[in-house]
Amino acid sequence: MDQGIRKIIHIDMDAFFASVEQRDDPALRGRPVAVGHSRERGVVAAASYEARRFGVHSAMPSLTALRLCPDLVFVPPRFDTYRAVSAEIRAVFAEYTPLIEPLSLDEAYLDVTTNLKGIPRATRIARDIRALILERTQLTASAGISYNKFLAKLASDYRKPNGQFTITPEMGPDFVAALDIGRFHGIGPATAAKMHALGIHTGADLRKPTEAFLLLHFGKIGAHFHSIAWGIDARPVVPDRPRKSTGAERTYGTDLKREEEVLAALGPLVDEVWRWREKSGALGRSVTVKLRYADFTQTTRSRTLASPVTRRGELEAVAVDLVRSLLPLAQPVRLLGVTLSHFEDTEAGEPGQMTFEF
Repeated sequence: MDQGIRKIIHIDMDAFFASVEQRDDPALRGRPVAVGHSRERGVVAAASYEARRFGVHSAMPSLTALRLCPDLVFVPPRFDTYRAVSAEIRAVFAEYTPLIEPLSLDEAYLDVTTNLKGIPRATRIARDIRALILERTQLTASAGISYNKFLAKLASDYRKPNGQFTITPEMGPDFVAALDIGRFHGIGPATAAKMHALGIHTGADLRKPTEAFLLLHFGKIGAHFHSIAWGIDARPVVPDRPRKSTGAERTYGTDLKREEEVLAALGPLVDEVWRWREKSGALGRSVTVKLRYADFTQTTRSRTLASPVTRRGELEAVAVDLVRSLLPLAQPVRLLGVTLSHFEDTEAGEPGQMTFEF
């Protein structure tokens, strides 16, 4: 094939959090599982395929999930375990290429145009990677293979779970033309509704307007829409993307009504942020607190310091001051969050982060 054409693989683990729980607890295998909490204001973080058959999905309120699937088993998340397994998976990727762009713990792009094993076919590399992941973690992965990131991500959904699909340069334009606009990665429900109102329902429809028309109606992203309508995506795989912030937040089962309750709730959030800071070595100068009230309105307060935060107590003190600036409470608090950002360039980024012929 043309030497100028890239070979991109998108790897997506299958129901990652839930699959780890089923792997580690045989009693959960074959049962509908949700990672999260079943309490009144709990939210599903991940759902097994058995649960998805009932319509359960991530970000769904737990009570809704239980109504759809009364036999749903909730298990609390174990993020340290998921991160450890993710590191094993990333180590597999690194055996094939240094060009690895992580999107999350369970998803990444790999550029294998040239690769460390000298394998000419990206489809074989994807099969080998999926087999190694299964061997080392007992978990399945799906893969999409194509000549750019947009199409590789589309392809990885095509044979889920535990499969792979290739969109070749010859297939790309026709594949996109037939695709419903709601299936385009990066086009959410609100944008899709706006496109429908403009008479754009498929990839073929998206080719009809001029780039100027799309820029007028969608802003800068309009140029990207104009390109992907033809299966064109020049974005490179970007290894070692610096992390811009780290944060922790909690939605509480009972609203925090008293000021002392809100201030006391900051401690565990600061602990979580500080654990990541110590592990990563990142040094941040901006602290943000977020409060979401009982009526779902939200407010934030931020402070950028002259020098990086180097002590946990300093982080907590700033967070407490920011919350106190919002007192007295306008109304009870249902969610509280703390974020550290504005990392120093020399320290930013998560250690051990991945760098990901058809």
